[in-house]
Amino acid sequence: MTLSSRTVAVLIALVVAGVLTTFAYVAPTLPTHQAFLAAGITVAACFLLVYLSFEALIFREINGIYSRLEHIKRKEFKKLSNKFLFRPEPLQRIGDEIVQMAERRQQELDELKRLQALRREFLADVSHELKTPLFAAQGFVHTILDEEEDDAEYGGMDPAIRRKFLQRAAASLDALDALVKDLVTISQLEKGVIRMRRQRFDLVALVKELFELLEQHAERRGTTLELFPPHLAEKELLVIADRNRIRQVLTNLIDNAIKYGREHNGHVIVALTPGRNGVRVAVRDNGAGIAPEHQARIFERFYRVDKSRSRAAGGSGLGLAISKHIVEAHKSTIHINSVLNEGTTLEFKLPKPKEIKGHENVR
Repeated sequence: MTLSSRTVAVLIALVVAGVLTTFAYVAPTLPTHQAFLAAGITVAACFLLVYLSFEALIFREINGIYSRLEHIKRKEFKKLSNKFLFRPEPLQRIGDEIVQMAERRQQELDELKRLQALRREFLADVSHELKTPLFAAQGFVHTILDEEEDDAEYGGMDPAIRRKFLQRAAASLDALDALVKDLVTISQLEKGVIRMRRQRFDLVALVKELFELLEQHAERRGTTLELFPPHLAEKELLVIADRNRIRQVLTNLIDNAIKYGREHNGHVIVALTPGRNGVRVAVRDNGAGIAPEHQARIFERFYRVDKSRSRAAGGSGLGLAISKHIVEAHKSTIHINSVLNEGTTLEFKLPKPKEIKGHENVR
């Protein structure tokens, strides 16, 4: 049976009062040795009750605190859910507060460990992505320099080969420059430094422009590009957003759809669906699809489902991360719907001009 502090206090008071009352009543008729015996019994009874109260109320609660702290160390938070109801006893309240504080600190520690792991992974990815084009350019340039030193003895490097090496070095440096620019862009987007400059523009015209830009890439992959529904090709569909940033998003999505769709029978569809709350933009491919365990992470920086293939096909691994931030800066969300061996759809919404007054900027 669990006794509260009030119950123990009442019991002690009753016992002491009873013993003293009895002693006072019978004391005149008691011999001296019996009076001392009664006093000893009173002291013993009070000692036992006070000792038991400490044992029950203090040591039991302290043991309970340690027990719950052990649960926290084992991350068994569910077992503590029924232990944090309000209780009037001071020790129990203190114990609950200590355990709650320890639980919060443990969760913060777990979050810090997770962020530290992500930071290490990010630094490793950045280092790898930076050194690949850097080492390539360095190798081509040093080869040319070494050949220049041997000109007198061996006649030097053939001009065509030299030019080829310089072109490859320049391509590697261009890739490095693009990666650094992407890193700067995503950093500024995360900090809210880049403003989205809203303007009215025709979304259909933008899609047709991107189709012309990516047409050769699609032809090399054996992929067809389609605007759906087809009748929109002759119409105007106005939205209000940052045209350059939405162009960047659609370029990333369409390029990825071409790159990871079927190689010889690929089909990429950009579907525009006007609605009351805006225009839904969806980019679909008929590729291999993305497994469910990867879908939640494809918008992370440098995350690749198939790392070897992505690296061979080019790209920094930042395109989807940048696209996600741009879409969110437009007060929208980019969603993924993918089925293995059927294809992937990425979609988001853009507002119509009538939904937003003025041409103010947003972060």
